[in-house]
Amino acid sequence: MVFNWFKKRNKAQTTTPQEQENNAAITEQPVSSPVESPASDSPSETTVASIVNEESIAVIAENASSEITTAFAAEEAPTNDTDETAPSEEVAAPTVSEESTTVTAETTPSETTTALTADPISETAAEYDNTPQPQAKPKSEGGYFARIRQGLAKTRHGFANLFLGKKTLDQDLIDDLEAQLLTADVGIEVTTKIIDTVTQQIDRKELKDVDAVKAAVRDHMQQLLAPFAQPLDTSSAKPYVILMTGINGAGKTTTIGKLARHFQQEGKKVMLAAGDTFRAAAVEQLQTWGARHNVPVIAQGTGADAASVAYDALQSATARGVDVLIIDTAGRLHTQDHLMAELQKIKRVIGKLNPDAPHETMLIIDAGNGQNALRQAEQFHKAMQLDSITVTKLDGTAKGGILFAISEKLGIPIRYIGVGEQSEDLRPFNANEFVRALLYVE
Repeated sequence: MVFNWFKKRNKAQTTTPQEQENNAAITEQPVSSPVESPASDSPSETTVASIVNEESIAVIAENASSEITTAFAAEEAPTNDTDETAPSEEVAAPTVSEESTTVTAETTPSETTTALTADPISETAAEYDNTPQPQAKPKSEGGYFARIRQGLAKTRHGFANLFLGKKTLDQDLIDDLEAQLLTADVGIEVTTKIIDTVTQQIDRKELKDVDAVKAAVRDHMQQLLAPFAQPLDTSSAKPYVILMTGINGAGKTTTIGKLARHFQQEGKKVMLAAGDTFRAAAVEQLQTWGARHNVPVIAQGTGADAASVAYDALQSATARGVDVLIIDTAGRLHTQDHLMAELQKIKRVIGKLNPDAPHETMLIIDAGNGQNALRQAEQFHKAMQLDSITVTKLDGTAKGGILFAISEKLGIPIRYIGVGEQSEDLRPFNANEFVRALLYVE
């Protein structure tokens, strides 16, 4: 049918012999001599025109057929896509609703505590994060070292420049080493010990080159920190109660979430208590961590008594056979005496349920605060009798040496160090690996 239509159109457009003669004259004129006249009524031209017309008809017909086929295919495609996707969208909605209801029922405490229920979005998220997500763990000491070294890049940069290119042992090297230790907030007392030891070794000809000096600095730093690298053992009580404290912005709530994940990976049952009742977002933040790792969170409304929250949480943890209870508290400055007194009240109140609780009072320190972090630690220790310290945000500062100053001043263990944002970036403190990463000594 398509071919007949084009044949009729071609017939309607056929020219007369006189018109073909004129067209041929015009076509051939540019390439022929000006004095020559075009031949008229040539048989060869008639044959060529006929062949061209037939070929044109065939090509046009083929293209039209292809376009018609494509048009039919385009009209059918949307109908198939709609039929396939519609059922899956209708099935997904009730599944989420049913599972979300289950999660809410499981996490609502039966005690007198008024538990805050997460919003529908948090409940849905908890549904998918019900099972702890697999996280990358260091498979060897090399992986652990690489993670710490990456986190301490800013602090290590100064020490790397110190020893790079040095060829002779002279007073300039000693002066530069002293300046770098102080810049990294190692502290005056610790810096003096290191410089005195290295100077004496050089005078006794025990150190003959720059590499030997670097190794000596490493060994002395490791000796200073080794007594304070004590892993946290939670097996001595059940529930083992950890009271977290620190100033605003130190990373308490985030550290609590990471610790909960850490204890879960050890096979322990964990519970969280939202004792930061001053900051409105603190409860929601802790509940988000709880939903992410399927950890129950005991909480009351904003402005509630933090000691009451801690008391109810310890009751619930004891009844449920929880292994580790972590209690969050509001951030406070060490100069705010009334808030420091609140921490003491929390300890007294939960001590009525369990005379040994809290078993660990842990201070969270932001490494970026440098020497100010040392003053904070001293005041908190004076008010609370701290059991340990965790240092966070080492990856964002060049003041990683603050660990030396704090351990020298307070003499209490450093449990964990934070070198990144991920859960696996909260690491149990290892003195040897920390110093190796700090100096990048293989």
